[in-house]
Amino acid sequence: MKNVRFWVVLWMAAWGLTSPAGAQELSATEIVRRADEKMRGSESSIGEVKMTIVRPTWTRDMQLKTWVKGTEYALILVTAPARERGTAFLKRGNEIWNWQPSIDRVVKLPPSMMSQSWMGSDFTNDDLVKESSMVEDFEHRLLGREEVGGRLCYQIELTPRPDAAVVWGKILTWIDRQDFVQMKAEFYDEDGWLVNTMVTTRAGEMGGKVIPIVMEVIPADKPGHKTVMEQLSIEFDKPIPDDFFSIQNMKRLRL
Repeated sequence: MKNVRFWVVLWMAAWGLTSPAGAQELSATEIVRRADEKMRGSESSIGEVKMTIVRPTWTRDMQLKTWVKGTEYALILVTAPARERGTAFLKRGNEIWNWQPSIDRVVKLPPSMMSQSWMGSDFTNDDLVKESSMVEDFEHRLLGREEVGGRLCYQIELTPRPDAAVVWGKILTWIDRQDFVQMKAEFYDEDGWLVNTMVTTRAGEMGGKVIPIVMEVIPADKPGHKTVMEQLSIEFDKPIPDDFFSIQNMKRLRL
């Protein structure tokens, strides 16, 4: 009986059901906050990303440079291919602009465009510029634990706060317990239908942290469609002045 009890206690400890660590279990909100900070850094991040849009009959690659500061500021610059090079997106607080150098025009995106496709990919405008906050705009509920991609994860349900302007009716996310990497997320519309699934297919150390390196977004109702996002490089917490995130700077950014 002693041996049986030992293995039961060991199993419970592994799943966080006993032991001092389990007694001090993190809240669902704190888990989401830590996962969110993985990609932003505590202050800022500067990175390069390769995006591959996959369709049943063709594939298209894009490269992006990103600057993010806290939750208020973000700037995304398209660096390739040549046809879209120089196109940029700027977020300041709750306002978002798109610079299109080919027509010398800045467009302010209304909230109604946040759920639309970002440059033909399976990401939405909101996914890329993060107008909504996974931490501030949602209520969080811990549903349980489940293994995803060989990692034991927290399974958490996110539902929009009543006053939040968000594009999703519900999000289910699976966050690695050890490194707080988001391994999977399912995005549902307001009627409860699954729209997209995001899966981390490769995680690893970059910029001094373990982060998602390759992610795939797969739409639920479009067979053969997906978008792959690969983090090529990232630096965390390098100083970026607030005035870097201006319309004027967005228009004159060069590599």
